[in-house]
Amino acid sequence: MLGLNELRQTKVYQEALEEGEQKARLEAIPELLKEGLNNEQIARALKLPLEVVAQVALQQQSDEATKN
Repeated sequence: MLGLNELRQTKVYQEALEEGEQKARLEAIPELLKEGLNNEQIARALKLPLEVVAQVALQQQSDEATKN
């Protein structure tokens, strides 16, 4: 049976951790936009490609327009 240290070194664990971190970054984008940061600032702060931030921002605008 793998101990905790050995488990943390497995590829599956590393990939799951990375996916969780990526999800958290993507979920932070709308909140940062509400705080007044622009796409470039968010991309830099979250270490994400500008295109990804712009896409999430566009989706958020679309969702808000649909609600109104």
